[in-house]
Amino acid sequence: MRNSRLIQLERNIAELEQLGKIYTADDFKTDTPKQWALRYGFLESIQIMIDLSCHIVVHQNLGTANTYADCIVLLRKFNYIDASLEKSLKGMAGLRNLLVHEYVIVDIDKLYGMLQHLDDFKDFIVAIEQYTDK
Repeated sequence: MRNSRLIQLERNIAELEQLGKIYTADDFKTDTPKQWALRYGFLESIQIMIDLSCHIVVHQNLGTANTYADCIVLLRKFNYIDASLEKSLKGMAGLRNLLVHEYVIVDIDKLYGMLQHLDDFKDFIVAIEQYTDK
Protein backbone atom coordinates (compact mmCIF):
# COMPACT_ATOMS: atom_id res chain seq x y z
CA MET A 1 0.00 0.00 0.00
CA ARG A 2 1.29 3.45 -0.93
CA ASN A 3 2.09 6.17 1.57
CA SER A 4 -1.03 8.25 2.24
CA ARG A 5 0.88 11.53 1.98
CA LEU A 6 2.12 10.59 -1.49
CA ILE A 7 -1.43 9.76 -2.50
CA GLN A 8 -2.62 13.14 -1.20
CA LEU A 9 0.20 14.92 -3.01
CA GLU A 10 -0.81 13.23 -6.27
CA ARG A 11 -4.43 14.29 -5.71
CA ASN A 12 -3.32 17.84 -5.04
CA ILE A 13 -1.23 17.90 -8.21
CA ALA A 14 -4.24 16.73 -10.21
CA GLU A 15 -6.41 19.45 -8.67
CA LEU A 16 -3.81 22.12 -9.35
CA GLU A 17 -3.51 20.92 -12.95
CA GLN A 18 -7.27 21.25 -13.34
CA LEU A 19 -7.20 24.78 -11.93
CA GLY A 20 -4.56 25.70 -14.50
CA LYS A 21 -6.61 24.26 -17.35
CA ILE A 22 -9.89 25.86 -16.35
CA TYR A 23 -8.84 29.33 -15.16
CA THR A 24 -6.54 32.12 -16.25
CA ALA A 25 -4.36 34.22 -13.97
CA ASP A 26 -6.93 37.01 -14.30
CA ASP A 27 -9.67 34.66 -13.08
CA PHE A 28 -7.70 34.17 -9.88
CA LYS A 29 -7.03 37.87 -9.44
CA THR A 30 -10.72 38.71 -9.53
CA ASP A 31 -12.12 35.79 -7.54
CA THR A 32 -11.00 35.37 -3.94
CA PRO A 33 -12.31 31.79 -3.48
CA LYS A 34 -10.38 30.66 -6.58
CA GLN A 35 -7.31 32.46 -5.27
CA TRP A 36 -7.65 30.67 -1.93
CA ALA A 37 -7.93 27.33 -3.73
CA LEU A 38 -4.72 28.04 -5.64
CA ARG A 39 -2.88 29.23 -2.54
CA TYR A 40 -4.05 26.36 -0.36
CA GLY A 41 -3.38 23.78 -3.07
CA PHE A 42 0.22 24.91 -3.28
CA LEU A 43 0.60 25.34 0.47
CA GLU A 44 -0.60 21.84 1.27
CA SER A 45 1.39 20.27 -1.56
CA ILE A 46 4.59 22.00 -0.52
CA GLN A 47 4.01 21.07 3.12
CA ILE A 48 3.60 17.40 2.17
CA MET A 49 6.86 17.57 0.18
CA ILE A 50 8.63 19.17 3.15
CA ASP A 51 7.20 16.67 5.64
CA LEU A 52 8.26 13.71 3.51
CA SER A 53 11.72 15.20 2.94
CA CYS A 54 12.32 15.70 6.64
CA HIS A 55 10.87 12.27 7.42
CA ILE A 56 13.37 10.62 5.09
CA VAL A 57 16.25 12.65 6.53
CA VAL A 58 15.39 11.47 10.04
CA HIS A 59 14.62 7.84 9.22
CA GLN A 60 17.60 7.39 6.92
CA ASN A 61 19.94 9.16 9.39
CA LEU A 62 21.14 11.65 6.80
CA GLY A 63 22.12 14.34 9.28
CA THR A 64 20.69 17.22 11.23
CA ALA A 65 18.36 19.66 9.52
CA ASN A 66 17.62 22.98 11.16
CA THR A 67 15.34 24.26 8.41
CA TYR A 68 13.03 22.82 5.79
CA ALA A 69 15.58 23.70 3.13
CA ASP A 70 18.21 21.73 5.06
CA CYS A 71 16.12 18.58 4.61
CA ILE A 72 16.11 19.13 0.86
CA VAL A 73 19.87 19.84 0.82
CA LEU A 74 20.50 16.59 2.68
CA LEU A 75 18.38 14.65 0.19
CA ARG A 76 20.60 16.04 -2.57
CA LYS A 77 23.82 15.43 -0.63
CA PHE A 78 22.97 11.74 -0.36
CA ASN A 79 21.69 11.48 -3.97
CA TYR A 80 18.00 10.99 -3.25
CA ILE A 81 17.30 13.89 -5.62
CA ASP A 82 19.36 15.68 -8.28
CA ALA A 83 20.69 19.24 -8.18
CA SER A 84 17.97 20.63 -10.43
CA LEU A 85 15.18 19.18 -8.29
CA GLU A 86 16.95 20.40 -5.14
CA LYS A 87 16.91 23.96 -6.47
CA SER A 88 13.24 23.77 -7.37
CA LEU A 89 12.20 22.21 -4.05
CA LYS A 90 14.15 24.79 -2.06
CA GLY A 91 12.30 27.47 -4.01
CA MET A 92 9.03 25.78 -3.07
CA ALA A 93 10.04 25.78 0.59
CA GLY A 94 10.56 29.52 0.25
CA LEU A 95 7.16 29.86 -1.40
CA ARG A 96 5.60 27.97 1.51
CA ASN A 97 7.04 30.50 3.92
CA LEU A 98 5.73 33.34 1.78
CA LEU A 99 2.26 31.78 1.64
CA VAL A 100 2.20 31.32 5.41
CA HIS A 101 3.89 34.48 6.62
CA GLU A 102 3.61 37.06 3.85
CA TYR A 103 0.34 36.00 2.26
CA VAL A 104 -0.72 39.61 1.63
CA ILE A 105 2.08 40.19 -0.88
CA VAL A 106 1.84 36.96 -2.90
CA ASP A 107 1.99 37.76 -6.61
CA ILE A 108 -0.89 35.82 -8.18
CA ASP A 109 0.76 35.91 -11.62
CA LYS A 110 3.86 34.21 -10.21
CA LEU A 111 1.79 31.72 -8.24
CA TYR A 112 -0.25 30.95 -11.35
CA GLY A 113 3.04 30.50 -13.22
CA MET A 114 3.99 27.82 -10.71
CA LEU A 115 1.26 25.68 -12.25
CA GLN A 116 3.78 25.13 -15.07
CA HIS A 117 6.17 23.47 -12.58
CA LEU A 118 3.97 20.73 -11.18
CA ASP A 119 6.29 18.16 -12.74
CA ASP A 120 8.75 19.02 -9.97
CA PHE A 121 6.30 17.52 -7.48
CA LYS A 122 5.95 14.45 -9.70
CA ASP A 123 9.73 14.09 -9.96
CA PHE A 124 9.94 14.35 -6.17
CA ILE A 125 7.40 11.54 -5.77
CA VAL A 126 9.33 9.26 -8.11
CA ALA A 127 12.63 10.03 -6.36
CA ILE A 128 11.50 9.40 -2.80
CA GLU A 129 8.63 6.93 -3.02
CA GLN A 130 10.75 3.92 -2.16
CA TYR A 131 11.98 5.63 1.03
CA THR A 132 8.59 6.46 2.50
CA ASP A 133 6.78 4.34 5.04
CA LYS A 134 3.72 2.57 3.81
